[in-house]
Amino acid sequence: MNFSARENEARAPLRRAALSDIDALFRDLDSSAAGLSEAEAALRLRRYGRNLVAQESGPGVVRELARHVFNPLNGLLLALAGASWALSDRRAAIVISAMVVLSVLLAFVQEHRSNAAAAKLRAMVRTHASVRRPGVADNPFVETSLDALAPGDVIRLTAGDMAPADIRLIAGKDLFVNQSALTGESMPVEKFGRRLEKVTDPLEAENLLFMGSNVVSGYGEAVVVVTGKRTFFGAIADKIAEADTSTAFDESVRKFTWLMIGFMSVMAPLVFFVNGYFKGDWLGAFLFAVSVAVGLTPEMLPMIVTVNLAKGAMNISREKVIVKRLDAIQNFGAMDVLCTDKTGTLTQDRIILKRHLDIYGADSERVLEFAYLNSHFQSGLRNLLDVAVLQHAEIEARLTPRHSFRKIDEIPFDFERRRLSVVVERDDGARLLICKGAVEEIFAVADRFETEETSGMLDSSHLETAQAETASLNADGFRVVAVAYKSVASEQSVFSPKDESGLTLLGYIAFLDPPKDSAAQAIADLRKGGIDVKILTGDNDIVTRKVCHDVGLDIGALMLGAELDAMDDATLAARVSGVTVFAKLSPTQKARVVAALRKNGHVVGYLGDGINDGPALKAGDVGISVDSAVDIARESADIILLEKSLAVLNEGVIEGRKVFANILKYVRMGASSNFGNMFSVLGASVFLPFLPMTPIQILTNNLLYDFSQTAIPTDNVDEEFLTRPRKWDIEGIARFMLYVGPVSSIFDYATFILMVVAFNAWDNPAMFQTGWFVESLLTQTLIIHVIRTRKIPFFQSRASGALLLTTIVVCLVGAALPYSPLAPVFGFTPLPLSYWPAIFGFLMCYAVLAHLAKSAFFARFEE
Repeated sequence: MNFSARENEARAPLRRAALSDIDALFRDLDSSAAGLSEAEAALRLRRYGRNLVAQESGPGVVRELARHVFNPLNGLLLALAGASWALSDRRAAIVISAMVVLSVLLAFVQEHRSNAAAAKLRAMVRTHASVRRPGVADNPFVETSLDALAPGDVIRLTAGDMAPADIRLIAGKDLFVNQSALTGESMPVEKFGRRLEKVTDPLEAENLLFMGSNVVSGYGEAVVVVTGKRTFFGAIADKIAEADTSTAFDESVRKFTWLMIGFMSVMAPLVFFVNGYFKGDWLGAFLFAVSVAVGLTPEMLPMIVTVNLAKGAMNISREKVIVKRLDAIQNFGAMDVLCTDKTGTLTQDRIILKRHLDIYGADSERVLEFAYLNSHFQSGLRNLLDVAVLQHAEIEARLTPRHSFRKIDEIPFDFERRRLSVVVERDDGARLLICKGAVEEIFAVADRFETEETSGMLDSSHLETAQAETASLNADGFRVVAVAYKSVASEQSVFSPKDESGLTLLGYIAFLDPPKDSAAQAIADLRKGGIDVKILTGDNDIVTRKVCHDVGLDIGALMLGAELDAMDDATLAARVSGVTVFAKLSPTQKARVVAALRKNGHVVGYLGDGINDGPALKAGDVGISVDSAVDIARESADIILLEKSLAVLNEGVIEGRKVFANILKYVRMGASSNFGNMFSVLGASVFLPFLPMTPIQILTNNLLYDFSQTAIPTDNVDEEFLTRPRKWDIEGIARFMLYVGPVSSIFDYATFILMVVAFNAWDNPAMFQTGWFVESLLTQTLIIHVIRTRKIPFFQSRASGALLLTTIVVCLVGAALPYSPLAPVFGFTPLPLSYWPAIFGFLMCYAVLAHLAKSAFFARFEE
């Protein structure tokens, strides 16, 4: 294999670690099995730096600024400025450059502020690692920030954890790791703590884990070998950053940009040839065409998008929603299907152990005791069921497990077996394998039953009784877990899933997770907002039906994981939209459901916080998790909720729709206004003996108009727009341009007639150009208020204070320029007073006609 020098440098210490025995490894790292002290860890942090790869430190001020300067739109504008300068039209070059500077500075300042704010927001959602610190008696492993790890630290890994650095495993039990982010291998690989004799490629070493991988099941202990930029992930970080990560939102913005550039590439040459042919001044025609090209360029689009997304991220954060990736805000608002587990969203995520029963349904303290021992000694990820069991302090006092029992081994939980077993030794030397898990999975490996009064062989009648009992509990909303055990030989010390056989069933523990009081209203609000809520859960269908009924969710069709497995992708895609609840799903089945919904054209959000939610979070258009989720869920998500609530989620969705609404306003304004102006320019160029506006006047008009739009991100959004999801529709934007754009041309031509007939401007080019400049600027600025709402502007819907202010300022500046000392610089002349009543009348008629055209468009295409 061919590796870069940096990649080979990253591999060298990992090869040494894989080939070393444990003692030699600790000597090499100047550490020990007890880990590093706080003081030593701090010293190493200063020596090696924090455990962060390059891109996590942010792009830096220079790169941020460069990205805005060197985008295609600004490159085009700067090229046009250079052409103007070369042709001695230096005023035009200065104005074009001023437009670029305005756009770049506004976008840079806003993005820099938003990046700083986003970094603070992301700091609220930190990933932690369990690290061993010597001298801590009760629990030698303490939680520390992932970026505070240093080489030599000893860490603990459990299911759901991310590998926090490049590490060498020193002990593990059934540890399976997903490292597809680095190797592309989708199946988890098992890792072991033993020393290797030969290592060809560290990525294939059985005792090494790498930053960027995650633990699927099992547990282990490991020592940190390399951190930060020196990790294998850090070595290839630049390549990963270079990968195309564009979203549907990015693609839509890009399509609109090229739509306008394509329009410009047709119109600008046409304007050039028309003016050159009819007027004979080819140099003047070229400079005029350059100015027209600038007028057609949506130069403020990058700034508008950046500011809107940044403002949206900050507003959403006030609703307890943290945005990890700004572009995800638009997908958040466009989401029309939300897939979620029921635990913690429909329920209170406050599980209570209510019943502990033997096989006949009688209360049994012995069942509770065995369940307590299993939860106490298991070292994997403790879920809410374990927490509920361990809250029974009276069992701790009665059994004294720390003194009366010793853990021998463990068979960790996985989502295929759906069981977890621990092997313990009592103080009398007897050893027990204690297993708890899903009822049907325990029945599959048990052949006897036992109560406090009797025991015997399990038969079909016992299974029917158990099924009836659990179904009754499920129907009341209880989640049921079975508990079983068997005695094992004292000489056996290593156990595997094949030892889970011949078990004796003791009974069941039943948990209650009460429905949330707010869930019913939140679901109603989401449905009212056009979002279809679907439940994807690993729990059984009976419990799920009960919870859905309690929160007012109409189930309709329900599909089980077994049914889903029997379908091919095409059949699933045909059925998935009509199903509300999917129960007894595995992680891969959840991801299949999400993928099928997306295939049907839905924008799908997935809300999850567990290990089994990782694949589905990545499969969705927008992954949503919570700050208390396991590492892999938080890392896979685009949006983090600080409170696991559908109500909080709904507020974030509304904010996402506001962001999209304000971006769409700019897009529609720019497209329709520019389209109408070009009809006016072409017509005037044909019949006038002079240019309808000089290049400097067109550029100044465009600069002032651009300034009036800088406040769009602050604008109010009509409630009606927020009632359903919205998606990008480039064809719809083009149709809107054809409907509304020509309206402005009507009043431009009316102005041409006014200037020629009423003010004798045929022989006074400066008068004509001044009159059209003022009318064009006022109507363009007015159109902002017509297009920003479907309602009657100013009366039924009012813009934000900032947008009103910029509108007023630009209109006053445009009206005052012909009378100012700067008038000669721009080629303006004072307008007669009789001009203003006529233009005011034009503005009123234009507002009415534009509103009617806009309403006709929405009535035909969107209602």
